[in-house]
Amino acid sequence: MKVEIISPESIVYSGEADLISLPGAKGAFEILQSHAAIISSLTKGKIKVKNKEQEQFFDISGGMVECSNNKVNILVN
Repeated sequence: MKVEIISPESIVYSGEADLISLPGAKGAFEILQSHAAIISSLTKGKIKVKNKEQEQFFDISGGMVECSNNKVNILVN
């Protein structure tokens, strides 16, 4: 699935992922391929982006995520 992590200053990450782990406002959750459409607020924590080659972690202080049709947009502070 296509993932973009965007901060007010720049695009932090843009690429493909097999799994995304997020610190949701009501608890951590993961998004996989063909996940149902979702919009959620995020709290302080780490985002994990995993694909076949590697795992990457991004510290955030909050934000929002939108997932639809295997495209995930994450807006972070």
